[in-house]
Amino acid sequence: MSVVDELLQFLAEATTPFHAVAAMAGRLTAGGFVELEGIDGVILEPGKGYFYTRNDSSIIAFRAGQASPDQGVRFIGAHTDSPNLSVKPNPIKVVHGVVQLAVDVYGGALLNPWFDRDLSLAGRVNFVDAEGNLQKQLIDFKKPLATIPSLAIHLDREANNSRSVNPQRDILPVLLEARTEDAVDFRSLLARQLRKQLPWVGDIRILDYEMSLYDTQPPSLIGLDEDFIASARLDNLLSCFIGMRALLAASAAHWSVLICNDHEEVGSASAVGAQGPMLTDFISAISANNVENRRLRTQAVMVSVDNAHAVHPNFSDKHDENHGPLLNAGPVIKINRNQRYATSGTGAALLRLLAERVDVPIQNFVVRTDLGCGSTIGPITASETGIDTIDLGVPTLGMHSIRELAGSRDPAYLETLLTGFLNRIA
Repeated sequence: MSVVDELLQFLAEATTPFHAVAAMAGRLTAGGFVELEGIDGVILEPGKGYFYTRNDSSIIAFRAGQASPDQGVRFIGAHTDSPNLSVKPNPIKVVHGVVQLAVDVYGGALLNPWFDRDLSLAGRVNFVDAEGNLQKQLIDFKKPLATIPSLAIHLDREANNSRSVNPQRDILPVLLEARTEDAVDFRSLLARQLRKQLPWVGDIRILDYEMSLYDTQPPSLIGLDEDFIASARLDNLLSCFIGMRALLAASAAHWSVLICNDHEEVGSASAVGAQGPMLTDFISAISANNVENRRLRTQAVMVSVDNAHAVHPNFSDKHDENHGPLLNAGPVIKINRNQRYATSGTGAALLRLLAERVDVPIQNFVVRTDLGCGSTIGPITASETGIDTIDLGVPTLGMHSIRELAGSRDPAYLETLLTGFLNRIA
């Protein structure tokens, strides 16, 4: 399979951050990496690959090098979460003969594209089993269950001019027909689905859950010549997947690390987000002492990989005229002098030299001076660890929509660049 074929398969599996981490763990294991409970006290074999997870939604994978880590570690960072609609704790609403689900908007979702889609549910459930033990399990219905119908234009003649979306009122999905007056128990629906997936669990009681909706339309290659990838969650699972492939291909001689954190889309301030202790704890664990820890951080380099805004052919005025990345024209170095991106001139120069040596085209993105700039895990990682960090990403259209668009040649460009980065080509 080509890198794009494998990416499409991965995107279809990775319907939530939990499922993304599980999909990565399976591929890392197949590639010879060993899963750990944690890293403290573990004797690492030089050249061997290892990984561990936190909260089932963040992951650190690494290859232990032949030399001491304070001689230089190369890091790749990305994030596992994407904007979505998440189910509230008491979600059931019965309105005019239908059962609806109350949802929260997670992250900066573009809401209008969620209407009139075939939606399913996936996430993680916590339950008590027949023996009274507290358990957790991933769950995915894997079929259309719900939809958010648009209001007909006949009832809103100005819909194409001025319709806005009220997230409390307008985006409640329709789940099923209300056939009786009995209340639908959402936790019972989840328990039934879990028993369907895992018949051996027997009698269970769902105590809590983290469930979100997703579009059931599968990822695909589109365009007359299949020039584009259309999928949900390209931001930022494309970066997670390509970073993982680069790590699998990394030399056993060097220390190489991939960290994919949850909760970037809501600010990264969580136990398993980029602002949490995962990376600093890892660095401390592989350092023999405080001096080596500080030396490691000053010698290390991280590439923070998160999708970039491609210039939109219908809205090209939203880009600076000299900094409009194109689809299929290579990865994008993201620069912001106000430190919304962490890239320095030295870091950008390293990537430009690397791109020359591995024959990959490279582009630049700088936001228009009169527009606000988004951010990534890059500045957070740099400020929390002191590691020199560069922001990079594949150009994308429709970012934060339910379905995004990337170039079909860019994943291979990114893989070549990141593999060269881990292998010290520059």
